[in-house]
Amino acid sequence: MSLTSAILLLLGGLLIIGLIIAANGYFVAQEFAFMSVDRARLRAQADAGDKSAQRALKVTQRTSFMLSGAQLGITVTGLMVGYVAEPMVGAALGTLLGETGVSKGTAIAVGTVGALLIATVVQMIFGELYPKNLALAIPEPLSKGLARSTNIYLALFGWLIAFFDWSSNALLKAVGIQPVEEPDDTATADDLERIVADSTESGDLPPELSVTLDRILDFHDRDVEHAMIPRSQVGVVAPDATVAEIRQRMATEHSRYPVLAEDDQPLGVVHLGDVLSDSTPADTPVTEVMRQPLVVPEMMQLTDALEHLQATENELACVIDEYGGFTGVITLEDLAEELVGEIHDEHDEDTERDISSHGGNTWTMDGDVHLDEVERAIGHALPEVADVETLAGLVIAKVGELPSAGETVRVNLPVDPRELVEDEQMHRELELTVLSVDRFVPAEVRVELSERPASEDADESEASERESRAGERASGVTEHAEEDAAHERKEGDR
Repeated sequence: MSLTSAILLLLGGLLIIGLIIAANGYFVAQEFAFMSVDRARLRAQADAGDKSAQRALKVTQRTSFMLSGAQLGITVTGLMVGYVAEPMVGAALGTLLGETGVSKGTAIAVGTVGALLIATVVQMIFGELYPKNLALAIPEPLSKGLARSTNIYLALFGWLIAFFDWSSNALLKAVGIQPVEEPDDTATADDLERIVADSTESGDLPPELSVTLDRILDFHDRDVEHAMIPRSQVGVVAPDATVAEIRQRMATEHSRYPVLAEDDQPLGVVHLGDVLSDSTPADTPVTEVMRQPLVVPEMMQLTDALEHLQATENELACVIDEYGGFTGVITLEDLAEELVGEIHDEHDEDTERDISSHGGNTWTMDGDVHLDEVERAIGHALPEVADVETLAGLVIAKVGELPSAGETVRVNLPVDPRELVEDEQMHRELELTVLSVDRFVPAEVRVELSERPASEDADESEASERESRAGERASGVTEHAEEDAAHERKEGDR
């Protein structure tokens, strides 16, 4: 082969390889763009009349078929690069090296290796990595741009793609696996919680919105006992109370009260509107103006309680336990607070925040703060404790009795599951100090979070074990020395 022919062959080979690599990149971009694109946005744009979005949506509606077509293209172009690189580029490089005085065998070997190396590097960068990263960065415009050509390609080679698709599905069925034609792009409640947590950690989701979404996702799993106002905090009226007494209380306190019998059985509910009528004598018993109570069990889901309140047009329901005892009330405001957080109005006695941050990892919290709010404040999960809903309950459960002011308890937090795949895990501990007590239970608690690498705990444990072994050895030496001294004294006495 002449020098001119070798140069022309080299240039022609490089041009053909470039075109093949471009085709490979096209199929890689096709695969990642249609898998990464937001189908909901495409569907909305398609409904608005966007033709390119309609074409892209058509491709995403047969994802498995599109992926098979992309893999076919990637496989064929990858084989073609190797098929062209050696006979064209390798031979040309061998001839050019031969002109420099290198032996023919060496020139061919070096030319072949060089051609494959160049083709591999160029294909990895421009045929694989660049189109993949491009598709992940801008999936929507890229999928729209590729939609028309992708549909044409799938139509032309559909018969071949269908054959390979059928063959692979037959192999799966042969080993007892049912093929899935389309990926499941739906999300469960647990998936949504992980998405919210990851988006918050990455900074893509504002903390305030993250807390709201977290509350919304938790709402479905909560029961009435979790959100109700407990009996100890509920203002009630006796059945022998008069309208005048109710008016006086409502002027400075609440606008609704449950009416309870002596045995705490709910008899009814009295509203502000029930006692405002001028035609109602002031000495009228409350039992004559009260309404029929809505009674719900503690274990009812909040979603069901909301439906009951809406269906009966009530704003307050009386809550009973499994024994029929009155345990509290739940209102529409309580349900709203489960979604948006604490709501204070002019009738609330305590307008201070239930959770106050002192900077860093220290907070002051009311004892009746729910544990899920504690978790949101500290940013970590608490250990599960049976039948405990509030921070005060957690302190009592850990102490084992009713604590007094100044008493402190430590709670080890569970390992964050996201840290299990990381090299460095953190050990976290809460120090809970009772600041004040009301009705025998913690009313205010100081919460301090400390964290350190788990490896430090292991190091401290090893050091403690070494000190213990050293102490045992020292004790053993001392005992032997005392025995020897005693033996010498006996010998001296003799």
